[in-house]
Amino acid sequence: MTELEALRQERDDLARRVEALRRDRAALGRKLRAEADLRPWQVELLRLQAHLEVNRMRMIVLFEGRDASGKGGAIRRVTRFMNAKHYRVVALGRPTDEQRSQWYFQRYVGHFPSGGEMVLFDRSWYNRAMVEPVLGFCTPREYRDFMRGVTAFERDLVRQGTVFVKLYFSVTREEQARRFARRREDPLRQWKLSEVDLQAQHRWDDFTQYKYDMIRRTSTRAAPWLVVRSNDKQRARLNAMKVILNAVDYKERSTELDFTPDPAVVLPGAQEVALMEAERRHLGRFAG
Repeated sequence: MTELEALRQERDDLARRVEALRRDRAALGRKLRAEADLRPWQVELLRLQAHLEVNRMRMIVLFEGRDASGKGGAIRRVTRFMNAKHYRVVALGRPTDEQRSQWYFQRYVGHFPSGGEMVLFDRSWYNRAMVEPVLGFCTPREYRDFMRGVTAFERDLVRQGTVFVKLYFSVTREEQARRFARRREDPLRQWKLSEVDLQAQHRWDDFTQYKYDMIRRTSTRAAPWLVVRSNDKQRARLNAMKVILNAVDYKERSTELDFTPDPAVVLPGAQEVALMEAERRHLGRFAG
């Protein structure tokens, strides 16, 4: 390589590094703006939390959805400025042999809130409605028993005064694949890639069928599902916050903010079921 060629290569390498820095700077700017947009809603969540504490109310929020659907990121934004003494995030691993011998709901009930507390489940007992049957972690009978009993369990939970919100984060197959690829390529995200993740794309249609059955059969008047379109993480987080805030008529609610969820982002479970059924009639299958 001649000296001139070496200089040109060095120039090109420098140009690439400068362009990468520009992209990183632009991405950081977008992230900071997005975080700033959430701040008024995080203030409202503090007011909601104070209301729960003063009135000794119990609140449970379920975050369900496929892998890489944005559940964890939404939970982090919801709880970012909350008083840690009065909320808990529960993300349980696989049950032990002892827990498998217990009543199925027992290990979840042990994490339920006391008066004045909010508990957010990063996946919940609905593992038995989707993940477990798809991956063979439960028997067909265990699945059937769960589906028969869960709605009565939740009705009793609500009847006894617990504020109960069920959010299902819905991501497309293409967006999930893109997020998985990013996890594989980014050393800071590789820890997020699990054995279950590796099956998520391959078993997409199976997960979709169980998603349909879960929402259709377990969205009730007492405990309805709300589906959050989560390809756009920022919009999903903002609208999830609105749903949580709307679940309680708390004091000092801002009169300057619009608390109405975006209907293009948040759908009632019944509407999601109807859309999936129309999709199946048109395509001959569910798309997701």
